[in-house]
Amino acid sequence: MRIVFLGAPGSGKGTQAQRLMAEKGLAQISTGDLLRNAVASGSELGKRAKAAMNAGDLVSDDIVLGMIAERVVHDDCKDGYILDGFPRNLTQAEALAKLLTDLGQPLDFAVLLDVDMDILLKRITGRRTCSVTGKLLNVYFSSQSDLAECTNAGGELIQRADDNEATIGNRLTVYREQTEPLIDYYRSANLLQVISGEGEMNEVYGRLLKVLKI
Repeated sequence: MRIVFLGAPGSGKGTQAQRLMAEKGLAQISTGDLLRNAVASGSELGKRAKAAMNAGDLVSDDIVLGMIAERVVHDDCKDGYILDGFPRNLTQAEALAKLLTDLGQPLDFAVLLDVDMDILLKRITGRRTCSVTGKLLNVYFSSQSDLAECTNAGGELIQRADDNEATIGNRLTVYREQTEPLIDYYRSANLLQVISGEGEMNEVYGRLLKVLKI
């Protein structure tokens, strides 16, 4: 089973993908990991990627697609995989479709985790890390006892510098302009499944398994 996850920042894509991979044996293909591994290995694609990054440029789509092509033929991808962080726009989606079709590995599903924008903002701007325990919390959604456990232990609730409204607003704008059009693209290709990303993680995971029929 080959899957692409869609959804705005904070929609829970990473959380649900991790659980699906752990419980169903799917591989995760993260473009960030692919880039880091290729650069570290000194492969030809890695050298091209490193040159682009050193010049302050974005790594081109053809380099990323080349890395994906090399990755999906590994043994751990035989039962399927989840693409994480790619595609982000229509041009990438069309190029990915051609690549996977040529490899005989077309996508089975594009899953959209649909979450209200107000909830997305609270999920992201409310994220905190306890300085003592390292536990991930949310000032809007975590229980008061969980929050107090950190502060009572002498910890501070630390917010990431990029989890502020201005930065998140920019990320959501980029998502709406570049990535949201993929919803109609995958709907037209009869690959789209939409589930609510709101509620408890177990509830969302149950909805995910239902649409994937696993």
